[in-house]
Amino acid sequence: MKPVVIFRHVAVEGPGYLATFLDAHGIPWQLIKIDEGDAIPESISVFSGMVLMGGPMSVNDDLPWIMPVLDLIREAVVADVPVLGHCLGGQLISKALGGVVTQNSIKEIGWGEVTVSPNATAHHWFGDMESFNGFHWHGETFSLPEGATHLLAKHCQNQAYAIGKHLAFPVYRDDSGNGSGMVRCRC
Repeated sequence: MKPVVIFRHVAVEGPGYLATFLDAHGIPWQLIKIDEGDAIPESISVFSGMVLMGGPMSVNDDLPWIMPVLDLIREAVVADVPVLGHCLGGQLISKALGGVVTQNSIKEIGWGEVTVSPNATAHHWFGDMESFNGFHWHGETFSLPEGATHLLAKHCQNQAYAIGKHLAFPVYRDDSGNGSGMVRCRC
């Protein structure tokens, strides 16, 4: 089985529970530590999935790894390799697929209720939930790329979207109550 590639942009924003889940299900994974200068893979063809974690930077920052990652995201979508983006990862997916990342009208910091969109795709991802409490720490927002279906909203209208099997979101949900795995994001 091909591994899932996980991109970490800062040391405190690693795969966390996702790694535990993948390990428990016998799914191999490979961590690319952008923050430590790991090389960006040249092709998505050796991976079964792509996960992009968060970070305090913006997809609009002039960083040398952004363009190669955007290219890899586009390659993954064309090859039908699932892509999951959290926070900065959601920004990266949006920009790679033609969306625009801009400042949100307000910064969302702290716990707050998000509303699940009333559509079949949102129901697929969130079941019968109409809303849930999520942790937010972002000042930017993204537009929905062409073909995206809106999933979640709060003060930041575009909290999450899906394009087929690809999912992008900046909100963090922590059912454990301990808040572990949170990081400040400009997403």
